[in-house]
Amino acid sequence: MATEIIGKEKGTFRVAAIGENKCTLESYNRRDFYKISLVTSGGTPCQLLYGSLKPFLITKPALVFLSPLVPHSWVVPENITPACGYFCVFDEAFVNTNAHSGRLANEIFSGQKSPVYFPVEADLVFLETLFTRMHNGENNEYQNRNDLIRTYLDLIFHEAIKAGHEAKNQERGSLRLAAAFMRLLRQQFPVDLPLQAIKLRTASDFADTIAVHVNHLNTVVQKATGKTTTSHINEQIYAEAKSLLTHTNYTVSEIASCLGFEYQSYFNRFFKRQAGVSPLNFRKSFEKYN
Repeated sequence: MATEIIGKEKGTFRVAAIGENKCTLESYNRRDFYKISLVTSGGTPCQLLYGSLKPFLITKPALVFLSPLVPHSWVVPENITPACGYFCVFDEAFVNTNAHSGRLANEIFSGQKSPVYFPVEADLVFLETLFTRMHNGENNEYQNRNDLIRTYLDLIFHEAIKAGHEAKNQERGSLRLAAAFMRLLRQQFPVDLPLQAIKLRTASDFADTIAVHVNHLNTVVQKATGKTTTSHINEQIYAEAKSLLTHTNYTVSEIASCLGFEYQSYFNRFFKRQAGVSPLNFRKSFEKYN
């Protein structure tokens, strides 16, 4: 059964297990109630469409905060495993009875950049415990039960705020890592004359220098720049190859070696994929018009 608290004080709060007796919000005006859902399993993959924000793809356990002021809907595929977890709804009056609860709720719901948080395993267990305590209704006869419920809500709010701060720190760290990669890449060019071979040629070379796993580096750079590490490396090598072919007299073999190609044939294939012509023909065409 759903646990419902409509006390003598102002405000309404309700909590239920997802799908419990097909519990819905039909008796509640959606425009008046905030909703927090904890999806512990099932129900994925699905998409949340929330206001003007880009769609949120949910593929794992999630904590979701929905404001009545933001239009939203779910896109759920057919034949999906039913979701398990809990949800609660409450109105503004319920949280604003306590100034601290009202402030936390305002921090969560005002100017949301994301209504979805993905808790790690330990946090998921803690959140499930909080929802279970609210749902069990063990303290319904407790004189200060509404205050207790708000305390549980405060803890849920704090978990989301903490997760948001951790996500920001992680994002800043990712941006620093991507910047370090780009800085190392650009430092290699233009190559020193007389020709000195570049030291970092592959994504693994850069990852080893920065001391991170190559997969993590690839993911971070792709997210930060929209391009893979290999694309960035190839762009810089191609630009340098064109510069050396047009502005120096070094042989194609020497240029290939300094740009990290073990064999000239590898460089020839690489350059032709980029330019559509071989390095030698590129040089001849440049000389022809200059």
